[in-house]
Amino acid sequence: MKHLKSRSQDLRSLFENNITIEYVAEPLKAVSGEAEVTEVLHWMQARDFDVVGVESEDTISGYVERISLIKATSGKCSDYQRVFHPKELIAISTPLMKLLPILQQTPRLFVLDCNQVTGIITCGDLQKAPARMLLFGLVTLLEMNLLRLVRLYYPQDSWQKVLKPERLRVAQRLWQESQERNEATDLLDYLQFCDKRELVLNQPELLEQLGLKSKRFGERFLKSAEQLRNRLAHAQNLVSGSSWIDLISLAEAMETLLIRCEEIE
Repeated sequence: MKHLKSRSQDLRSLFENNITIEYVAEPLKAVSGEAEVTEVLHWMQARDFDVVGVESEDTISGYVERISLIKATSGKCSDYQRVFHPKELIAISTPLMKLLPILQQTPRLFVLDCNQVTGIITCGDLQKAPARMLLFGLVTLLEMNLLRLVRLYYPQDSWQKVLKPERLRVAQRLWQESQERNEATDLLDYLQFCDKRELVLNQPELLEQLGLKSKRFGERFLKSAEQLRNRLAHAQNLVSGSSWIDLISLAEAMETLLIRCEEIE
């Protein structure tokens, strides 16, 4: 049976050509520049808005932050308006793939559509389906490549002598169940993520080629990738017990490792 490789470039091409930030952005709510700050603050607090746009002649010309209005006792929104900085703006056609490293530098971006600000993106928008698809694609390709490396470095089922007996029994049980349903391929296909991780990290040559500092470092990193995969699979909060910066760093590290995996023939 020939096992074809799925490349990270294919995933990148899919998201660069078809999925843009338009699919995760939220419309930017706006108020008139003439609106009283006390009323706007109450309105923002009731809706839990941290930022709203400020309109002038039907165009959003800037924004106000809730935190800047808290101490205000009077005045118009235009008195507290901030002008959009170029670093805060992102084109609506920007590929979703390129959003992650940008969000690592700034927690909030305003979306520019035909030279007008129409939307807003925060790290929280990475919880949405398109971003989850991207992350799940990365971790799935990574797991597929770990299995490919196991096939490459453990010929003639030699991996069975390395894997812990209880883990081998789990794979054999799953394989047997599939055989009974006439679905079985080969035993290797029934290894879990943790098994592939253990087998790959047991090869010093692979540790070096993959740029992993040590077996312990590789275990921590790949366990984090597996935990992310599980949160994605079960529609859980992506940053439970972590942070958005950590998640984005993990995604970038997974992509780097995936590319290194693919370079090994």
